[in-house]
Amino acid sequence: MLSLREMDVFRRVMELGSITGAANQLRISQPAASRLIKQAEQRLGFPLFVRQKKRLIPTTEAKALFPETIGAFAAIDSVLRLADGLKSGRSGLLTIATIPALANVLLPAAIQRFRAARTGVSVRMLAVSAHESANLVADQRADLGLIIGPMTHSDVVMSELCAVRLACVLPKKHPLARKAELRPADLQGEPLIGLSPHLPLGVQVVRAFSEANVPLRLAIEVTQTVIALSLVRAAAGVALLDDFALLGANSRDLVLRPLKPATQIVARILHPRHRPVTRLAQEFSGILHAVVSETGLTRPKSKTRL
Repeated sequence: MLSLREMDVFRRVMELGSITGAANQLRISQPAASRLIKQAEQRLGFPLFVRQKKRLIPTTEAKALFPETIGAFAAIDSVLRLADGLKSGRSGLLTIATIPALANVLLPAAIQRFRAARTGVSVRMLAVSAHESANLVADQRADLGLIIGPMTHSDVVMSELCAVRLACVLPKKHPLARKAELRPADLQGEPLIGLSPHLPLGVQVVRAFSEANVPLRLAIEVTQTVIALSLVRAAAGVALLDDFALLGANSRDLVLRPLKPATQIVARILHPRHRPVTRLAQEFSGILHAVVSETGLTRPKSKTRL
């Protein structure tokens, strides 16, 4: 197998037609260039050049080998350019594993801003459950994850992104819309739309009603916020969601009222514990924090209710 240096000398001799020219271009001595060609021939087991009247004539084998050598150096150059792009953040792939609720409200603006500055970077967004998000990050199949609510996983590191409140979404003309805030007791008799109790937000709703000693009876159970909003617009009921619900949505016909007593729900960023956070993931996290700040969402309070 030829060394990179031997391949480089062979390529230059083929291109320039002489060992002297190849040596000058590579800034090495002519004897050193001749020695590298001989080493290459010994490794290959056949001659690369023959001398005819003081000229180097490539053998048939050398002519067959030359195009592959050019291809090899083109591939090496491509790798070096890609590495340079990755180092500078101009190219690469960023994989984000997020719960659907955050995929719809925060990520679109953050991804647009991220891609505007790094057009050579591709973004892959995976809408998954909170547990799957953590597993993808832990297994290094995603660069970062986004979840809502508590999570324990030994192979990921979690940092708080923002805090939102448990709330109720209802039509503007609904009688309860006149109130600044609502309590579970206010919703008795209303057809309630909520996320599955197995989802983080659903768990919070169950807890809030239990602590208020109000029975929770969901008329309609859904798995995504966008579905809940469509049902509210269709007058199918009122939805138990959070402050994220109307972000980025056409909400002229809907209102959001916080549910009391206040329940803080925390959104978190996940990073892998056992490998360094990639440069792209670090930069995206910074942009995401800026987007959160611009939306007016708050930082979690010191005593976070999970």
